[in-house]
Amino acid sequence: MNPIEHVWDALGRQIAGRQPPPQTLQGQERILLEEWDRIPQLVINSLIHSMPQRCSKLMAVNGNHTPTENDFL
Repeated sequence: MNPIEHVWDALGRQIAGRQPPPQTLQGQERILLEEWDRIPQLVINSLIHSMPQRCSKLMAVNGNHTPTENDFL
């Protein structure tokens, strides 16, 4: 339900796809910041604006799984 979870997931996939993978903590931090900066603001705005729809869908299924959760990224 939390939009930041979708951002973390996308960020994790981007970092995992980097070649070569970071070898140091500093390298990982650098890559994390680079990938964070590459997330378009439009994606963040879309996730924020999707909250009313997300809440409505969640209430409609009485808190159960909503099958379209991944459609927001």
